[in-house]
Amino acid sequence: MSAIRLLVLGAVRQHGRAHGYQVRNDLEYWGAHEWSHAKPGSIYHALKQMARQSLLRAHEVAPSTAGGPPRTEYEVTDRGEDEFFRLLRESLVSYDQKPDVRSAAIGFLVELDRAEALELLRERVRRIGAWRASVTGHYLPPDGPGGLGHIGEIMDLWVHTADSDVAWTQGLIARLEAGAYTFAGEGEPFVGVLPEGRENPYATGERHPEDDR
Repeated sequence: MSAIRLLVLGAVRQHGRAHGYQVRNDLEYWGAHEWSHAKPGSIYHALKQMARQSLLRAHEVAPSTAGGPPRTEYEVTDRGEDEFFRLLRESLVSYDQKPDVRSAAIGFLVELDRAEALELLRERVRRIGAWRASVTGHYLPPDGPGGLGHIGEIMDLWVHTADSDVAWTQGLIARLEAGAYTFAGEGEPFVGVLPEGRENPYATGERHPEDDR
């Protein structure tokens, strides 16, 4: 599963319409360039690819302030809206070892209603438990990981990672059950976009050929 598609669709969706540099700026504001493949080239590639796939609609607007060609703004289509929620739901329940997928999903969790978010998180815990039960009997001998030599440490690492994932997810479930955060249908949710005109303190400073478009 690609975290970049979920991140880009979600960032465009939060703006309504956004150009590539806005999407990049928002994702850097989240720190996504540190924990995912949301680098400038990947972001612009994803925007163009999803426009070709009719998940985004491209609009040419006024020329950029740098005097270059017209800037392209994107908005999510109905098909893109369906894809966004499909990726979000799948990312929340899948026991995917890649932390960028889980992180992207948590960033858009409040786009769901609270009851569905809780149901998906509980399903995640159930699936991790099923995975753990399926592997521990085969890969972790009774005498500990050392029974397989140092190779046993690999599975021991993944089991500990799974246990940590469950503990964190259960904590999040408890916070949501107690009323934390504002979900869809409950009012105006927190939107983690960079305010217009505010300098991004987390920007990488790297330029990309399409930053001015």
